[in-house]
Amino acid sequence: MALRIPAEERQLNLIVALMATEIGLTKQQILETVSGYRERQGGSSDALEKMFERDKDDLRDLGVPIETLGDHADPNDLREARYRIPKTEYDLPADIEFTPAELAILALAGSVWSEGSLSKDARTGLRKIRALGIEVDEPIIGFAPRLIVREPSFTPLRDAIEACRVVAFDYLKPGEERPRRRTVRPLALVDYEGRWHVSAHDIDADGERMFLLTRIVGSVRPTGARFDPALRDGAGQRAMQGLRDVAARNRALLEVTPGSEAALRLTRRGEAAAQGIRVPYVDAHIFADELASYGPEVRVVEPQTLREAVVGRLRAARDAHATPTGGGSA
Repeated sequence: MALRIPAEERQLNLIVALMATEIGLTKQQILETVSGYRERQGGSSDALEKMFERDKDDLRDLGVPIETLGDHADPNDLREARYRIPKTEYDLPADIEFTPAELAILALAGSVWSEGSLSKDARTGLRKIRALGIEVDEPIIGFAPRLIVREPSFTPLRDAIEACRVVAFDYLKPGEERPRRRTVRPLALVDYEGRWHVSAHDIDADGERMFLLTRIVGSVRPTGARFDPALRDGAGQRAMQGLRDVAARNRALLEVTPGSEAALRLTRRGEAAAQGIRVPYVDAHIFADELASYGPEVRVVEPQTLREAVVGRLRAARDAHATPTGGGSA
């Protein structure tokens, strides 16, 4: 079973491919070369084409100018239509001016973009496009960010899932002083509420477990053992449903300051209640970290354990920044 590529990553790969050539790509070329589509080549062709059409519509709704080019002799003949994104459509209007401060911010932002940032999947797609005899405009690489938002363990876990290889890593649970070694069969990577988890069969515990990538300490080490690919079947769906079930059982009642960042981020994840909003959460420790980061913008009404966890973090932050009193000068 091929690793499922998140829709956002697939659409970004599509943008990179469509901006990489002036003559455009046919639908078939896109489905065969762009990461997110090519991994599904063994599945239903109708479903794959519908996925591409949905992505194309979604990107256009976001303002991405995807052009459809018909036959040169008959522009209305779209049987072999080609698709492209003309980079000139992204040019700024001539009458826009920036202040020195704005230019400094743009220069700083631009400094984190470079060729080295393009993902392996995107580079593979561009090489496949070149192999078709289509010229690729190299400056497109500059549109990919160098910043890496995934944990270092993501790539080795992804590779281990694809290779059906057993791995070992050190995992630090909240409240424990030292990490413990886990040896697992990694089955699926899932992104839930902006955090990556790996669903795996824990060999020592002899059962499926969920591990948060941010709690993996050090490197992920592949072992010489492999496992049956059939174990991966449905693992991603089971993991997502498991996370949803946990969130459904854990719901916090919060009061948030209207118009604040806390209100913006939390309201869209929860539902209105008589006293504030109710927000589901999976991990109490991580959720407490998030709530504490909002400071006075949010107050936990219940559960009491979550309230105490947030208060504890706020007190620790206060104490860490308290000005020492008394004592003479050194």
